[in-house]
Amino acid sequence: MTKTADFADEQSADKVRATIDSLYSSESRRILATLIRLLGDFDVAEDALHDAFAAAAEQWPKEGIPTNPRAWLVSTGRFRAIDDMRRRSRFDSSLEHVADKLQAETPDPADILDESVEDDRLRLIFTCCHPALAPDARVALTLREVCGLTTEEIARAFLTAPSTLAQRIVRAKAKIREARIPYRVPAPSDLPGRLDAVLHVVYLVFNEGYSATAGGAVTRSDISGEAIRLGRLLIGLLPEPEVIGLLALMLLQESRRTARMSPNGDLILLDDQDRSLWNQEMIKEGVALVERALRIRGFGAYTIQAAIAAVHAEAQTAGKTDWRQIVLLYDLLLRVEPSPVVELNRAVAVAMRDGPQEGLKLIDALLGRGELTDYHLAHSARGELCRRLGKIADAKASYNRALELTRQEPERRFLEERIRTLG
Repeated sequence: MTKTADFADEQSADKVRATIDSLYSSESRRILATLIRLLGDFDVAEDALHDAFAAAAEQWPKEGIPTNPRAWLVSTGRFRAIDDMRRRSRFDSSLEHVADKLQAETPDPADILDESVEDDRLRLIFTCCHPALAPDARVALTLREVCGLTTEEIARAFLTAPSTLAQRIVRAKAKIREARIPYRVPAPSDLPGRLDAVLHVVYLVFNEGYSATAGGAVTRSDISGEAIRLGRLLIGLLPEPEVIGLLALMLLQESRRTARMSPNGDLILLDDQDRSLWNQEMIKEGVALVERALRIRGFGAYTIQAAIAAVHAEAQTAGKTDWRQIVLLYDLLLRVEPSPVVELNRAVAVAMRDGPQEGLKLIDALLGRGELTDYHLAHSARGELCRRLGKIADAKASYNRALELTRQEPERRFLEERIRTLG
């Protein structure tokens, strides 16, 4: 073979590997959800997923990329899992029966391309959010299995230890297996009671995409985009006010994503963003959804947060933001869903309405209670207000504490620059 042919083969193999990497990034969670449905077990499905991608890395450079890569990966993963069960049946005879049952019950691979409301990821979310599981376990399991977040990322979202989260996930999987929790979207009569946990999951997923807890990027558009897709699916299933409000909130927040970081990947605060970069189509849709949700009795925290985001979105400049209305909306949000983070956000809004000294009093009282001691945004907000007041030593101390706590590189660079400019 000539050198030219060798080089062409290498290029072709590189393209195949790049395609496999791209598929893993964009499709692995959908494929896993389908494998869980087909195989009925989280751990078996996860092994099958990795086996399928390993097989693709071995076979596709030689045989070419199949016409339908997703169907190929699901089918290969399923066959490998069944073959593995047959091999292990020599030591556990019950696995032979399970393998036969899976072989007989598995539908045609073409069925995996169903993109209706009852898609596999939506089924999987409702399975992970079953009432038989503890509330914190539902959220942790869904973020891990449906969305592919790492245990460390979920732990930071919960402000808890990774080992604690890992134990919750293991226990939740065991509960699903032992209680034989069905893999399906609930009947219409059961949906309202199951919805709160699902909305909370989608909200946390979006937050991870909108403001990544760690790594080199401010945002992760693949994750926030997936949360918005799930939000649209939920509206099609159950158009309740809070479902509508959550989708509105996600769209309004996501509309600012491009303006939230510089071309170099640095963080840009809301006041400094180029508002011409905001996605007006998302804003228009989000505002319409907020208005729709507010007209329906029973709206709650997501709709109120969406209303706050709408006030920001409709301000032509930072200076024209209606902070009085935003503070009133935070007052309402605190009555509906009191939390230290909501109090922190309200304190920042008060600082913008009444001056930094008033906001600083509220943040100091909040930190004094010890509830946000390890929350980097609380210390960052305090540092910003101290900076505006000329309290240089206090500002540096707060920024340094925030720097100790944050795991996101753009936030670290932002805080380091703030500290540097203070001298």
